[in-house]
Amino acid sequence: MSFADTEFSGYSMIFPPTSDIIHILYFVAIVAEAMTAALAAGRREMDWIGVFLLGCITALGGGTVRDVFLNHYPLSWVENPSYLLVTGLSALATIPIARYMYHLRKMFLFLDAIGLVVFTVIGCQIASGLNLPLVVVVAAGVLTGCLGGVLRDILCNEVPLLFRSELYATVSVFTGLIYLLVPLLGVSHAVSSLVAMALGLMLRLLAIRFNWCVPTFVYTKDPH
Repeated sequence: MSFADTEFSGYSMIFPPTSDIIHILYFVAIVAEAMTAALAAGRREMDWIGVFLLGCITALGGGTVRDVFLNHYPLSWVENPSYLLVTGLSALATIPIARYMYHLRKMFLFLDAIGLVVFTVIGCQIASGLNLPLVVVVAAGVLTGCLGGVLRDILCNEVPLLFRSELYATVSVFTGLIYLLVPLLGVSHAVSSLVAMALGLMLRLLAIRFNWCVPTFVYTKDPH
């Protein structure tokens, strides 16, 4: 995947380049997403091929759909086939340790939150690099951050998390808006990326901790 070539001006001797930080977090995120997808596959009693494919689709699906919509080629996993191996093998590696995964639930919620904000920022970076309108930049971030989970849930015949009351897509939108707004204060895009991820992660973790939700629409019967 192509990341924005940005870094802290004047601080590169102290901090690693921002693109390197995002790249590392991206690998952590796709591994975590693939492992959570494997658990979803296990609940649906899929075979090992299904586990492998669901892991790849969940971790890479959002970025793939974004790139197709934006006509941004080559796709990340076509340019870097190792992403398929990393995600697929991470999903398979979950099988023998699945019985212990419940005890790591909090850690995976944290890693999933990291994945959400990292994917969102990456999507915004790519759309910004294509000089697309601001609303499209935010939409690209949301697609990247959320759509992999939507595809996983659809394939597992579940209501996607994106469409439930939990603060998930809202966090992605918030992260994308922060990414766009911070540079208006004269801050570099490198700092903007990190600030957006930090604030988005904070909002997601607070939403998990305090069970914050958005209003839901409930319709039970036709009054007529």
